[in-house]
Amino acid sequence: MSVPLHRQPPFALFWTSRVFGSLAFQMASVAFGWLIYDMTGSAYQLGFAGLAQFLPMVLLTFVVGAVADRWDRRRIVMISQWVQALTIGALTVGALQGWLGVNGLFAGLAILGAARTFERPAMAALLPSLVSARELPRAVALSSSAMQTATIVGPSLGGLLHALGAAVPLGLSAALFALGALAMAPVRLRTPPAPREPMTWRAAFSGLGFVRRKPVLLGAISLDMVAVLLGGVTALLPIFAKDILETGPWGLGVLRTAPAIGALAMAMVIGRLDLSRAVGAKMFVAVIVFGLCTIVFAASSHLWLSVGALVILGAADNVSVVIRQTLVQLATPDEMRGRVSALNSLFIGASNQLGEFESGMTAGLMGVVAAGILGGVGTIAVALAWMRLFPSLRHADRLDGVK
Repeated sequence: MSVPLHRQPPFALFWTSRVFGSLAFQMASVAFGWLIYDMTGSAYQLGFAGLAQFLPMVLLTFVVGAVADRWDRRRIVMISQWVQALTIGALTVGALQGWLGVNGLFAGLAILGAARTFERPAMAALLPSLVSARELPRAVALSSSAMQTATIVGPSLGGLLHALGAAVPLGLSAALFALGALAMAPVRLRTPPAPREPMTWRAAFSGLGFVRRKPVLLGAISLDMVAVLLGGVTALLPIFAKDILETGPWGLGVLRTAPAIGALAMAMVIGRLDLSRAVGAKMFVAVIVFGLCTIVFAASSHLWLSVGALVILGAADNVSVVIRQTLVQLATPDEMRGRVSALNSLFIGASNQLGEFESGMTAGLMGVVAAGILGGVGTIAVALAWMRLFPSLRHADRLDGVK
């Protein structure tokens, strides 16, 4: 009789560490966004905040993938979380003492971006070493649901606590990162790692070659990246909350939480639906719905209509995420999982952090509403273009039939 996953110490500790880290990051993100816009009143500065987190990822991606395939992934996660705890702790002290400025925030965001660049691929590649192959799908589902729950709670809690001062959510975020690192410390692998190939430049870039040889995989990853890059409105939420919807930090927390609510609801629905067939068509439909919801949100001047649009947006995005992550997992051998996960993280970072930069620049030039509508239209256009560029993805039927 198998032991439930939540009673297996390696998985339970992994799950705890990941939830604490996600909760900490979401809380800190709300505080950072509100602080930057409150200090500057500039959409451009919100865009540069995303760029500050993305640039370290670009510079380090191929290095961290090889590192995750060469060294102890558990230790990589621990060190990354301690770096994030100490960085946010220093920013908390600055907020309390009144010397924290925009430049200091950007420096902190760059360090956090570098730490997360190491953490993400190591964390993603670690899970298959903690559970059996039979238990892996359920472990991935439990981990994903927990992450979505943290994404729901984090922004709301961050927005509420921000009313007490920025140092409160930042300080709690630093403490949670530290707890996450401590939870990871006693984790033991179910099976010892296989021998790894030497650390060379060729090995570091081999993940890119692997993805290029898989048209369905390349199409899925790049579609998600470009669509979210154009249609992402996360960086603009402080402007919508303050200037368009005329609410405060609590409203920003609600807006940040709404996509995660949709994603969590969809994660529960997916467990009852069959996503194993016509996966390519379902992914394209999800991306088009994502673009339509972005347009509705940008055009709305009513809080609850905006929240509703973001909930549906998050649900559609989760369909795309589940298909992409499953394709990556099933198509990648364990000895390359760190490098492919690092490349996937780069694409995700490009869609999120670089998307924040793009949104901030566009909003500064055109206005926040026009920028949001244009982004939604661009997302739909990309989905239609990718249907022609990647016919193998459009016709993909089964998740386990990647070629």
